[in-house]
Amino acid sequence: MEKEGIYYSEFLADNFFRLFKIDEIYFQGKTKYQQVDCFYNSFLGKVLFLDKKIQSAQIDEHIYHESLVFPALLTHSSPRKVLVIGGGEGATLRELLRYRSIEKVTMIDIDKELVSLCQKYLPEWSEDAFNNPKVHVIFGDARSYIEEVEDTFDVIISDLTEPLKHGPSVYLFTKEFFKKVYNILKTDGIFVLQAGNADHCYNKFLASLAKTLTSLFPIVRPYWTFVPSYSTPWGFIIASKKEDPVELKESKIAQRMNENGVKNLQFYHPGLHRGLFALPLYLQKAIAKARVLSDKKPFIWEM
Repeated sequence: MEKEGIYYSEFLADNFFRLFKIDEIYFQGKTKYQQVDCFYNSFLGKVLFLDKKIQSAQIDEHIYHESLVFPALLTHSSPRKVLVIGGGEGATLRELLRYRSIEKVTMIDIDKELVSLCQKYLPEWSEDAFNNPKVHVIFGDARSYIEEVEDTFDVIISDLTEPLKHGPSVYLFTKEFFKKVYNILKTDGIFVLQAGNADHCYNKFLASLAKTLTSLFPIVRPYWTFVPSYSTPWGFIIASKKEDPVELKESKIAQRMNENGVKNLQFYHPGLHRGLFALPLYLQKAIAKARVLSDKKPFIWEM
């Protein structure tokens, strides 16, 4: 049955795509680095697409951002200095600022225009986090920044777009880059990144990231959850120098959340933590067979 209206199409594969009804357009255009489409859908709320791939939807962005931020923060005994790579919507900053022990958050993002668009059209994501005195935003290339910075961090969070051909993040998912990340982490530092699709068909990116990080870090823990607006399970990876998130007890998580004033979350809670790290067999097998990513042979989505 046909429905009248304007629809936005997202291709997940050559023979599989989704349609989103556009009820109101906020912005459609290009920044220097990527195509941006931002509109309202009566089911998902406000929606952001970058280079034709969905990034965030108002109805469930908290699932993604709480999953990205809190397992890593709570694994660390006392995170004070955090670096965010990417994260232009500002929701990663929003979640970090809930955590009382954090004294400074540095965010490095290449696309200043996108950050401005998100603050204009998606202010619910950041909740004014960009104006918080704890936050220091740098606009520039993350790889150059990490190569030159003399500071060290307790936690580094990679909230980047996936590596599309000619996209801005291709060389931010290689062993050479991760080695530089390792070097600016403190001795008990933790690195966490969004790792893309975790379904049984398109998990090679996640699997390759896990294999690459295992070549550098003593503790590497992939985890996943379902994000409804993505129509697929989504992967994340914690790479740690010292603490293992899987060994973190529920009582310790509850204690750290209480001590740091973390409350009113919508998804993550102490009882959920351990379950996020339980991987299905197809992901375990994919990781075992995966290759290490390098500058000479990075991962590039062809879809």
